[in-house]
Amino acid sequence: MKKSNFEGLMEGLNEAQRFAGGQRVRGMRVHVPHDVDVAAIRAKTGLSQSVFADRVGVSLATLRNWEQGRRHPDGPARVLLALLARDPLIVESMLSPAA
Repeated sequence: MKKSNFEGLMEGLNEAQRFAGGQRVRGMRVHVPHDVDVAAIRAKTGLSQSVFADRVGVSLATLRNWEQGRRHPDGPARVLLALLARDPLIVESMLSPAA
């Protein structure tokens, strides 16, 4: 491997580490979808509306409004729902006591 290729890889890894640590890195962005199918995400978790609402920290009425399209999640709720769409168990794994 050429030294320049290795240096480029190391620079990319260092940028990824800084980004994961919460620092801004030029050229890196996180895409959070604007439209979120909350009912489909909840269905992937297998949780009831009341349990799911509790797990994501919203009222049952808010969850129902999202699922029925009367309201739309924004900000941190959209980010959390995007994470849940990729990994339905992320909340349990992150909030459960360490083994």
